[in-house]
Amino acid sequence: MADQLIRATAADGGIRAVGVISTRLTEDARQRHTLSYVATAALGRAMASGLLLASSMKQPGSRVNLRVRSDGPLGGLLVDAGLDGSVRGYVIHPAVEIPPNARGKLDVGGAIGNGFLYVVRDVGYGYPYSSTVELVSGEIGDDVAHYLLTSEQTPSALLVGVFVGAEGVTAAGGLLLQVLPKVARDDSLVELLESRIGAIQGFTPLLQAGKTLPDILDSLLGDLGLQIFPEVQMVRYQCDCSFDRALGALKLFGVPELKDMIEKDKGAEATCHFCGEVYQADVAHLNQLIADLETELG
Repeated sequence: MADQLIRATAADGGIRAVGVISTRLTEDARQRHTLSYVATAALGRAMASGLLLASSMKQPGSRVNLRVRSDGPLGGLLVDAGLDGSVRGYVIHPAVEIPPNARGKLDVGGAIGNGFLYVVRDVGYGYPYSSTVELVSGEIGDDVAHYLLTSEQTPSALLVGVFVGAEGVTAAGGLLLQVLPKVARDDSLVELLESRIGAIQGFTPLLQAGKTLPDILDSLLGDLGLQIFPEVQMVRYQCDCSFDRALGALKLFGVPELKDMIEKDKGAEATCHFCGEVYQADVAHLNQLIADLETELG
């Protein structure tokens, strides 16, 4: 099934639901960054979470950044996701591998460790909204749900998962259910949702069993007035880096450092953290940067 995102409501608009399949884009990230198994799972969960969070934004061009800074062997990660369905990300130490946890699963929590989750919502104008929460498990889904509850005061259930084997990523995606203020005081409804979510043994097993996003939502909310929006949004791994942006980054080094690059290396190389693209700047490019800087400095 193609990578996609769907939106829905239930309980007369009191429940917001979003589901995403991100299998191919997670495999794309795995290949781009040569990710280990556990790094693939961590980044894949974070990218699905980013897409789910971005889906609620209204202004075209809006984006969400999720940054994890932690003391685990992965060293943290960064994801950038847009309302347009694009997402990109990277892991600080992508090759790290650790033993499975006690349940025989990839130990994402152990690989992430203790630290903080930083969330930035950028609507394209004004100052971006930012928030920081302490990690509760390092498993990504728990941590993002904790952010939604503590920073946005929205009770939420977030299921994200990645199944990666010897052949690569075969299932990835997630589901976000949010109880909106109009029904948040209905304890019986909240308890019902919690029990149904608690009965799900992970998100990827549902995909592996052939369930579609509408199937999954119907099993959870079908008797609660589920209304699935007709638009199916395609999602993808996409980076907006370019040679011009790479030159802009090199410009930040300043005139003395750029001259040193010319003298010692006869050029410079810049690699995009998000997609792994390598950009080569020759002596002529660096001399032009120097000329631009000297003009700006007067």
